[in-house]
Amino acid sequence: MASERSSFETSSSEVSSASSPRWEKSGTKYVVSIECLKWSSYSDQRTGDMLQTGDIVDEIRIGRVILSSPFRGGKNAIQKILHSSFNHDDTSIQVRVRRAGGRFAELNACIVPSEKRNRYILRAIEDPNYEIGFADRTESECLTLQASRNERMVNELAMTQLQDGYMPYPWERRMNEMLCIPNSSVFFWILFLPKASDEGGTRYNDLGDTLARAHAWIVASENSGVPVRFMSVQTESLLTKISGETASSTVHAGSLSDLSNLANTSLYGFEDYHGVDVGVMRAVRLWFSPIAGEIPIEITINESDTKLGFTISRNKEGFIFISSAINDDAEVPAARSGITHLHEMANETGKLLVISRISNQKVLPWIVSPTGGIRCFDTTSISQKLSLHRRARVPFVIHLFLWDKFLNLSAAAARTPSPITVKKSGDSAAGDSSFRFHSLQLDDNSNWV
Repeated sequence: MASERSSFETSSSEVSSASSPRWEKSGTKYVVSIECLKWSSYSDQRTGDMLQTGDIVDEIRIGRVILSSPFRGGKNAIQKILHSSFNHDDTSIQVRVRRAGGRFAELNACIVPSEKRNRYILRAIEDPNYEIGFADRTESECLTLQASRNERMVNELAMTQLQDGYMPYPWERRMNEMLCIPNSSVFFWILFLPKASDEGGTRYNDLGDTLARAHAWIVASENSGVPVRFMSVQTESLLTKISGETASSTVHAGSLSDLSNLANTSLYGFEDYHGVDVGVMRAVRLWFSPIAGEIPIEITINESDTKLGFTISRNKEGFIFISSAINDDAEVPAARSGITHLHEMANETGKLLVISRISNQKVLPWIVSPTGGIRCFDTTSISQKLSLHRRARVPFVIHLFLWDKFLNLSAAAARTPSPITVKKSGDSAAGDSSFRFHSLQLDDNSNWV
């Protein structure tokens, strides 16, 4: 950008720096100096080689025109020259400045209009964020500014604030390309409401009890074979209207002295501006995810299919899973799609083949009520839904939880089906509406991606 003095072409109008030429204004001798308007955005370039406030302008070159100090008329005369050059599309300019000790520096810039009418400034070619203008000062003022430069830069450092901003981001494309399931994450949660300690629902167990129930649920899920892992837990405040005995038995946050009583309570209240008692219920949201992600499987139906070939059940923690699969008929959808093999592998490892989504709708448990009931999906309605898919010959997609990303699926697919005991579940047998999935793509490396 700016560099130490380079060899300018000699000109009859060039004045020796040693002569220190000045021009007079109202009896006072002035020079044209640099006024830094906007610093460079490159911190490593903010050095002494750059033109800075207080540098004395020694020479200006616009095209083939060379102007040397003294500049009669000062900055106003230079503004007229800049205005004329800009109107003639001659905006390239080179400025040389003089400093104490006979040192010189130069800047290559372009002429641009300023915010002030009929005024022009110079913008560095290499850094559009670096802008300078011209000012009339006495030479002693310039030398004083040059001597105090370090102090001014330290002051500017203390005053400079880091700036933030917004940048565009291709969310739709990233969500479609980066996620295993487009536009959907594998971060799942279940919300635990505090348990009511009386039949009327006016009192609730404390926060510690809600956390303990959340902990017990995730541990029981893992022990039952659900391939999930704990991620995080957080408390969540839910607003509710309270009245009567509930309001009288609730801890109120009316002052700072009451805050110590809120540490472990599940329900506290306050009055709003209208005198209405508002309750804040502290629920617990537990986050979990499948151990090795989800498998999307597309189910296509053949004209000859009379059943899908597997049944579903629901465990005590509210998860829907494939409880049995036909393995003595290679023509049923369960065998064609690889569901039979996945079911066998899950049995071998003591895992449940959990269904997480049906047609992209999540079928996982999502809330625990104050009475302790887990809100989850009904297996009978799921069976009926999938039966309609089979009868209407309408394909659909399901997702399954995986327990090991390095499953040897190729070896499993190569095995000859062997008889297994079909478990009947009165709660969730799918009957002739057992389900059919698309053929699993088994790679040569035995790694499911």
